[in-house]
Amino acid sequence: MSKTAVVTAGTGGIGLETALGLAGAGFAVTVVGRDADRGGRAVARINATRPARPARFLAADLASLDQVRTLADSIAAGHAGSGEPLTVLVNNVGAMFAERRYVDGVEASFVVNHLSPYLLTELLLPTLAAGPSSRIVNVTSAAVTVAKRVFDAAEPPGGYYGFHWYGRAKLAHLAHTLDLAERLDGTGVSVFAADPGGAATDMTNGTMADPRIVSPQLRLLWPWVRRRFERSTAGPASVAARPSITAATDQALAGRTGLVIGPQAHPVAPFRAATDPRLVKAVRLLSETHAPTATGTGG
Repeated sequence: MSKTAVVTAGTGGIGLETALGLAGAGFAVTVVGRDADRGGRAVARINATRPARPARFLAADLASLDQVRTLADSIAAGHAGSGEPLTVLVNNVGAMFAERRYVDGVEASFVVNHLSPYLLTELLLPTLAAGPSSRIVNVTSAAVTVAKRVFDAAEPPGGYYGFHWYGRAKLAHLAHTLDLAERLDGTGVSVFAADPGGAATDMTNGTMADPRIVSPQLRLLWPWVRRRFERSTAGPASVAARPSITAATDQALAGRTGLVIGPQAHPVAPFRAATDPRLVKAVRLLSETHAPTATGTGG
């Protein structure tokens, strides 16, 4: 049976390197992004490697949950028409903002880093489950360690600090990832988190040099913090993509689920807070409230 993959935010950086790796492993890859020109260049680069099947591009602004729904419908319809199940979904999308933003009344970092991939995954579960086995790979971040662990609302209490809020959204998505793995255990759909470590990407270039993204206490140490950020985002995207590629393709992971694949492309222990039942329940309820599926529930 042919292998198919969808990679969100796959037109550049870690996402494109992930798509290249999957194409090299024999997958027919669909990359998702906002910009058609970037999408065209990404597809051309992938196809220049002469993959077994050509890549394609689908346009969607993943900050818009309406566009996420349209994207899911398009992907599902395409697979229903071809009769091919979706083998791998890589939720690579991520964004960090120096200033507070909103999307349809919801804080943008929480939308992009959690609600968007959460909703896309939930809507595509029937397509993923149509084959004998498939994998969901959600890209996580070490920023989860600086997150506020309060999920009574989409926005945490207190001032806005982009790096911490990014980490909080990623923590929500890691909690969802591990919860989903437990929920789908035995269905043939495996769920993994992949931690890329760090790389120089469109997201890290510029934003990570803005002291507004950290709390006032860390701003007092900004020269040290900035050096840490610079070191952690200096690596090539091709290396940072290895955990996602491993999670999607490594046959040693067949039949396994609920693992975090670390920056060295090996399983690592999950951040403990992401397994807290109270936090998991709060994230689930918040997700279902702000990103309901077509049936009105995400779980």
